[in-house]
Amino acid sequence: MVDTRMRHGRAALAFSFFAQGVAFALLVTRIPAVQDRYGISNALLPAFLAAVPVLAGAGSVGAEHLVKRVRPGLVLRWSQPMVLLALLGVAAGDAVLHLAVALAFFGVGVGALDASMNMLGVSLQYRYGRSIMLGFHAAYSLGGIVGATLAWVGAHGQLPLLGSYLPVAAVLLPAALLGSRWYLDAGRGPDLEEGPGAAGAGQPVAAFRLLLPLCLVMTFAYIGDSTVSNWSAKYLQDVLGSSEQLATVPYNVYMATTLIGRSLGDLGVRRFGAAAVVRAGALLAALGFGTVAAAPGPGTGMLGFTLLGLGLCVLVPQTFAAAGRLFPGASDSAVARLNIFNYVGFLIGSPLVGALGDVWNYRAAMLVPMALVLVTVVYATSFTPRRTATA
Repeated sequence: MVDTRMRHGRAALAFSFFAQGVAFALLVTRIPAVQDRYGISNALLPAFLAAVPVLAGAGSVGAEHLVKRVRPGLVLRWSQPMVLLALLGVAAGDAVLHLAVALAFFGVGVGALDASMNMLGVSLQYRYGRSIMLGFHAAYSLGGIVGATLAWVGAHGQLPLLGSYLPVAAVLLPAALLGSRWYLDAGRGPDLEEGPGAAGAGQPVAAFRLLLPLCLVMTFAYIGDSTVSNWSAKYLQDVLGSSEQLATVPYNVYMATTLIGRSLGDLGVRRFGAAAVVRAGALLAALGFGTVAAAPGPGTGMLGFTLLGLGLCVLVPQTFAAAGRLFPGASDSAVARLNIFNYVGFLIGSPLVGALGDVWNYRAAMLVPMALVLVTVVYATSFTPRRTATA
């Protein structure tokens, strides 16, 4: 039965996802301004950008060990302010060393934040007894749209980075700390029903080799996502001949359709099951990549990116949920380890498509993430509820 405390916990966690979406979008959409502020060369910039997901992976590993001693809610309570303060550090520094330190804190904080948010989402879904994970990720997508819009306003108004970031942090930071009072750690207290969590006394450690199919799905989903975020504008302008203004539209369309798909996705899971929704999402994403690769002009390319948003959006939330079902006695560790492959896919996707586009052509390069996301169809059975997997 859903009570008031569970509703408060769900709302508080959804706000954390939203705040994370805002913060991440504010950083990545203003990379040119960050580069100009610190005088970073084009040759050095990729090293700074690659360091963030690498350190985020380290943060996710750290979260796995932390939750053996403290509640995931406590990890989330302190990692979210760390990310927002690091964002301010990016805007406030005046030397490359300052930027490096701020990005290091941002990366580690993001890893711990992503892991702990999804740990709480998995455990709260267990208590609800129905699919709610896609709703949390819809809140993240909404935050991404809001963050990108605020970044556009800041850039259009020629605001300095600190002037753009400070008001946002001033609102989100106290709101996140206030909301953290209602985080609900299922299976972590004497007044809570036993549910997913970290392996404890008498609980066998999960056989994580069984997590491998979900790790591959996570990696392939983020390869697809990073392909859209990094190459959609260039592809539309250079390959399909669109105007510079129109080339900025596909990513916004992608984010909007991601929000729509995730907002409706939980209903699909409840009616048709997780495996069917994941299979349909993978097929739709593959169709999107195929449409982009074969597009004769910008209009068809836009259609392909729309299909990509609707297809890819369901894969990541359902992968986290499947890990919780597969390892109910050690779901926190499973989620933390699975979360690392988020960053693996992000690191691989953009360089992979770029390298193939340079040595081959960008139309053919789009077929590679298409093939990878189709592999998810093979692993769709991993999303079907089954008996507990143990060592």
